[in-house]
Amino acid sequence: MEIPKLNKLHGKLTIPGDKSISHRAVMFGALAQGTTRITHFLEGADCLSTISCFQAMGIHIQKNKDEVLVEGKGLHGLQAPLDILDVGNSGTTTRLISGILAGQDFTSRLTGDASICQRPMGRIITPLSMMGAQITSQNQNGCAPLTIQGGHLHGIHYQSPVASAQVKSCVLLAGMYADAPTSVTEPVLSRNHTELMLNYFGAQVTSKGTTAAILPQPDLKARDITVPGDISSAAYFIAAGLLVPGSEILLCNVGINPTRDGLLRVCQAMGGDITLLNVRNDGEPTADLLIRSSSLHGTEIKGEIIPTLIDEIPMIAVMAAFAEGTTVIRDAAELKVKESDRIQVMTDNLTRMGADVEALPDGMIIHGGKPLHGATIDSHKDHRIAMSFAVAGGICEGSLTITDGECVNISYPEFYTDLYSLL
Repeated sequence: MEIPKLNKLHGKLTIPGDKSISHRAVMFGALAQGTTRITHFLEGADCLSTISCFQAMGIHIQKNKDEVLVEGKGLHGLQAPLDILDVGNSGTTTRLISGILAGQDFTSRLTGDASICQRPMGRIITPLSMMGAQITSQNQNGCAPLTIQGGHLHGIHYQSPVASAQVKSCVLLAGMYADAPTSVTEPVLSRNHTELMLNYFGAQVTSKGTTAAILPQPDLKARDITVPGDISSAAYFIAAGLLVPGSEILLCNVGINPTRDGLLRVCQAMGGDITLLNVRNDGEPTADLLIRSSSLHGTEIKGEIIPTLIDEIPMIAVMAAFAEGTTVIRDAAELKVKESDRIQVMTDNLTRMGADVEALPDGMIIHGGKPLHGATIDSHKDHRIAMSFAVAGGICEGSLTITDGECVNISYPEFYTDLYSLL
C-alpha cells in the first residue's frame, strides 16, 4: 500500500467507538439481565471476535446499522460452546473472557491467530489458578491455545507484577464468581473502563489508589451504552494535525478518561496546540479536540504516564522523529509483547526512513529533526504500526509503502478513508 502525501489537513471527524469500551459493553451486557443497547460500537475485527465468542455461548446479539443489541442471560446464563472459541487477534477478548470462563460450570477452549498464540497468557493463568480455576496452555508455553475448566472460585487479593487493564479486568471478572471479595493491586494504575462500567451495570467495585476490589455474585442489569470515540484511534489524526503544516482538525466526541489521556499530555509537553472543547461526562469523560499544526520538540516519557498511552507509543515515536531535539521513552517494556515487538519494529522502520533511533530494553531514544525519506515499511500485521507509518509516509520525502496495510481493519476499518477525507 503506497501512502499519498498529506497537505494542509482540514475538516471534522467523528472517531470510531472506543475498542476497550466496545469489548466490555458486549461482555457485561451478556452477563446482565435484559437487553443492553450499544450505540457507536466499534465494528473492528477485534470487537467482532468478542461478539462471536458470546454468540457461541448462547447469547443472542443483533447488529443493526446504528446499534448493537445484546440479550443478556445473567451471570450464570452462558452455555458451553460446541466448538473452540476463536478470539482472532484480540488480546482483550482472550484475557477478559478467560476470567469469565473461569467461573463457569463447563470446560472451554480458546485460540486465536498466530500473533495471539505468541502473546503471554501466564499473567492471567497465575491469578486464575490461585482462585481455583484449572487452566492449561496447550503447547505448555504460557500462551494460547488455552483450556479452561471452570469451577468454584475463591476470592483473593492479587498483587499484579504488571500494570495491565487486561490482567486487572480478568481477575475482577473472575471475582464475580468467587466465594469472597476479590481485589487487584497494580504497580501503577491502568485504564479503569472495567471498574466504571461494572458499577454502571450494578456491580459493587471500589477503587483506592492502585487497588480495585469487587464483591461476588453481583446482580447485573442491562443498560444503554454510548461508546465514546477511541483516543487510541484519534492519535493518528492528532499527530497528523500537529505535524502537517497549515492544518486544523476537529475530532468529535473523543474519550478523555484520565487513565487514557497520556497522549494529550505528551503532545502538549512537546508543544502541540490541542484545545479541548465541549467537555462532558456521561460515565466516561469525552471532549471535542481542536488540533492545529505546531512546531514540536522532544520530551521525556516514563513512569506512571506509560500505562495511559501504551498503545499510542508507536505514533508518539513517529512524532518524535519529526520533532526537534531528543525524545526518551522508558518503562515501556510492555511494548515487546503487543501484536508485535513494537520497540524493535518501530526502531527498524524509522531507521529505514533515516531517523536516528536507539532501541532500549524498555523503550527508545529518538533524536529528532533529521529529514526522513520514503521506504518500504513492514507492518508485521500490527494495526498500530501501519497507522503510525501512514502518517509518517504522508509527511516524509519520497514514496513510502506499507506491507499488509489492511491490518488496520483490526481496530479502524475506515482509517485510510477518514485520513484522506481531510485533504
